[in-house]
Amino acid sequence: MIMKAAAVLFSGGKDSTMAAYKAMKDGWKVEYLLSMHSENPHSYMFHVPNIHLTHLLSQAMELPLIQAETPGEKEKELEDLKQAMINLKKNGVETIFTGAIHSDYQKSRIDGLCDEIGLESIAPLWHQNPLEYMQEVVDLGFKVIITSVSAEGLDESWLGRIIDEELLEELKVLNERYGLHMAFEGGEAETLVLDGPIFKKRLKILDSEKIWDRDSGHLLIKGAELVDK
Repeated sequence: MIMKAAAVLFSGGKDSTMAAYKAMKDGWKVEYLLSMHSENPHSYMFHVPNIHLTHLLSQAMELPLIQAETPGEKEKELEDLKQAMINLKKNGVETIFTGAIHSDYQKSRIDGLCDEIGLESIAPLWHQNPLEYMQEVVDLGFKVIITSVSAEGLDESWLGRIIDEELLEELKVLNERYGLHMAFEGGEAETLVLDGPIFKKRLKILDSEKIWDRDSGHLLIKGAELVDK
């Protein structure tokens, strides 16, 4: 069976990277990564922290990257995504992969756009158990750091931390205490993948700064490069 050409809506975070991994593992021909660059840091649809690094990550994965701009206005940003997806279809893409886990807001809108354009929409992580999913990320050897936090129980010390067994144990406690979503699907935190089994090179952070405001903050990565594994 010849698998269809696919693209992955890609932010550089754990979920979109895992979506790319699942697509490749299942034999799909991943032809492109698509990154939406939102001017609005509070975009409802798109991951914002350190989106400027997706060009390096695409090189690390040896996949072509298409980047599209959007002002990030609620609902209107969907038109910008729609145009980018139309362009992908013109380039032969038939299927769009996303990293949605439990967000009906994101998934329903991408499914709707795909139906309208005539593309297949696949969310391979959809409704996966959050703890099992996070354990899988660690077990597969993905090196993931936390780049933003905005939830009770997550303070400035979490910025830059690697998701490992110790961190998962802490998340279990926070889940029981505050109801924190174990996979951060509610926007409690954002992540960046530095390395993994589908990476030919790894991302090395050269310069970064923690930016904190009262009860939330993010890790601004000012410099990074790809290095051999």
